[in-house]
Amino acid sequence: MSSITESNYLDDFLKWESDKNYSREKVTIASGNSISCGEVLGIVTASGKYAAFDQDGADGTETAAGIAIADYDASEADVEGVAIVRDAIVIEDNLTFPSDIETAEQATAMASLKTAGIIAAEEG
Repeated sequence: MSSITESNYLDDFLKWESDKNYSREKVTIASGNSISCGEVLGIVTASGKYAAFDQDGADGTETAAGIAIADYDASEADVEGVAIVRDAIVIEDNLTFPSDIETAEQATAMASLKTAGIIAAEEG
């Protein structure tokens, strides 16, 4: 029997946001990225474009700066998207981080999001 894996939906990780017109921003997802809904993002310093958060990065993506609200395929070229960048409550366990992230690195990423007003809450 085969199993089906569904990607995140906004309601899976977003518990509350101030106002969608305030908490969200239009962003450019940098070419070479395939982003999933609920994935933590960083900003490439040189371009100001968003990319997948990379705790081992050295280009700005090592600092968590937002969360994607949908799936975005920028594997071939930059794409426009939307990210939660401020004043929201999220369920941390339902966010997408790199598969090799360690507990302390994830805590650092969540602390970066907290400076933007994005805080974690328990599911429920």
